[in-house]
Amino acid sequence: MSKGQIFESVIGVAVLGVAIAFLAYAYQTSGRALTARTYALNAVFGRIDGVTPGSEVRISGVKVGAVSQSALDPKTFEARVTLNLANGVAVPEDSIAKVVSDGILGGAHIAIEPGGSETMLATGDTISITQGSVDLLGLAMQAFTAGDKPAPSEEASAPDPASQPLDPVGDSQ
Repeated sequence: MSKGQIFESVIGVAVLGVAIAFLAYAYQTSGRALTARTYALNAVFGRIDGVTPGSEVRISGVKVGAVSQSALDPKTFEARVTLNLANGVAVPEDSIAKVVSDGILGGAHIAIEPGGSETMLATGDTISITQGSVDLLGLAMQAFTAGDKPAPSEEASAPDPASQPLDPVGDSQ
């Protein structure tokens, strides 16, 4: 073998090693590697804007699991979310699950605030206290457009300038 062929073989092995490392990293971060060491909890939210399968589940800012699926309940029109949590993480039954924004670009995750109960949720249980996502754009639009219209009490109590007599001299006192 010539030096050129040996060099090409070494480069080929290096590229193959980097590709395998990338695939292993993608598999670990996708959440699929966690499914063998996790248990499932459910939660029902009014809105889950930005939460998709694969979104993180965090407790105190630490990733403890991932969202495995979400579906619309056809009877209540609420979002039913399945969370896969690491086996070593016990969640008290009075915990709160919230949809929290990751930033202004629209990503979100589920944050669990543990309660003080001695009873822990088991596989398949539902977190009963939840808080869905907040539509910040909608709130901002309401805040900016609400100032354009007078309040109903102001309309009734404000004197009508057209019904006031004109004072040509300017001293109405």
